Amino acid sequence: MKKVILLGATSNISRYLIPHLLSQPDIELTLFARQATRRLTQYADQERVTLIDGNWNHPDDLKTAMANQDIVYLATGHFTTANQNVVQAMKQAGVERLIVAGGLGIYDEVAGKFGAWNARMMGDYTEIKRAAAVIDNSGLNYTFLRMAWLYNNDQHLDYKIIPQGVPFKDTQVTRQAVAKLVTEIIQDPQLYQRTSIGVAEPNTAWDKPAFY
Repeated sequence: MKKVILLGATSNISRYLIPHLLSQPDIELTLFARQATRRLTQYADQERVTLIDGNWNHPDDLKTAMANQDIVYLATGHFTTANQNVVQAMKQAGVERLIVAGGLGIYDEVAGKFGAWNARMMGDYTEIKRAAAVIDNSGLNYTFLRMAWLYNNDQHLDYKIIPQGVPFKDTQVTRQAVAKLVTEIIQDPQLYQRTSIGVAEPNTAWDKPAFY
């Protein structure tokens, strides 16, 4: 069995990711969130699911949850202290594979009119860049997902990968597509190792996302 922990298991992407992972018979899931046992009751009786109430700002919570895991999914990479805690807990537990859901713009890679719009909407990137640097410099086998602007659509599952260093022009991607990508990485952990990748819906290189 492959043991996978979702940190932030009540997040909007996790909502789609959890069913994907449970459809894989070789995966055991640990769902970690501040109120996991209250908010994820639909999974309480699943044989391959463990619910843990915890806070990623509390190192002891993470240390306990991380034991014996193979792969860690972190639902947001925007918080420096949380990232530091996760990295420390993974190293203490001997866990190396990490997938982080983050945002675009941390390398000033968003191009053109979309880049200008994104900068206005996001404001000061100082903390987000500092948080991302913790993952970049962690020494772990990480995949950092720089996601375009997110929306929900069960019919739009296509995504494209934008390598680090390539201008980011596409504006949007569905949470369902991101969940699909994360599932694929968990199925094959050798995908996108030790790198930061952009994730966007193909053919959306507009001035801003269609839903704005």
